[in-house]
Amino acid sequence: MGKSKESKRKKAFKRLKHKFRLVILNDETFKEEFSIILSPLNVFTWGGLAVILLAGLVISAIAFTPLRELIPGYADVTTRRMATYAALKADSMEQRLGQYEQYLGNLKAIMRNEVRKEDTSLQEGLNVSIDSIEYKPSAQDSALRNDVENNEAYNISQISIGNRASSLSAALLFPPINGVVSSTFDPSKSHYGVDVVPPNSDEVVKAVLPGRVTLSTWSSETGHIIQIQHTGDLISVYKHNAVLLREMGDKVEAGEAIAIVGNSGEFSSGPHLHFELWQDGEAVDPQKYIVF
Repeated sequence: MGKSKESKRKKAFKRLKHKFRLVILNDETFKEEFSIILSPLNVFTWGGLAVILLAGLVISAIAFTPLRELIPGYADVTTRRMATYAALKADSMEQRLGQYEQYLGNLKAIMRNEVRKEDTSLQEGLNVSIDSIEYKPSAQDSALRNDVENNEAYNISQISIGNRASSLSAALLFPPINGVVSSTFDPSKSHYGVDVVPPNSDEVVKAVLPGRVTLSTWSSETGHIIQIQHTGDLISVYKHNAVLLREMGDKVEAGEAIAIVGNSGEFSSGPHLHFELWQDGEAVDPQKYIVF
């Protein structure tokens, strides 16, 4: 019985390996155009490989090409991102709508004189005595107040428009340069600053207060010019420099070098610094607040 089964298996395996010839003939001339030797085993093997290869190509085309967007129910990354953004936007709009509805409800109640009394049930249960509250500042609070007062002692933001002269004199302005004032402040002659001649031609120009550079450029009339915006609507201007050491947007501190004194520009007749001080859009005399 066992031998008969084994013989059947051998015969079946031989049938799979039995070779056949596939011939293609010309129907008119009966000429052999193509022929190939095949076996059932070869057909099964190569057919299986072809099916696997075709399935791999289809899966790759769907996974790595835009064809996947044609599959129903599939959403690409952009679509999912837009859907998430739309959901978040709708949630925020729903919250905002609830706030507007509450606001309109309160407004209607006020117009109808139907203002409800606040619920004080929670406050009644606290039983807090106002007389028991102590207003004495702590040691940490006192130390913080003293520190703030010391740091703000020379804050230019305390300068007021109505009392500009007295308040500006209280501020500590750093001399931009030391030297001799050759030309004083005279608005009647359109001279809105002072000309200071230093002892050395390569003297360093310094910032009078902390601030940010709002202008760092060159013009044919004033040469290299740099302008600094300080707190309290105070602006300092430095003209006729030889070299500018800071660019527009830089933050500077009081006494920090910003330029080298020079003789640039058509309006300059020698190495000097033309310095201007503007408060609230009006030019002020720098010699009233700075000793050069």
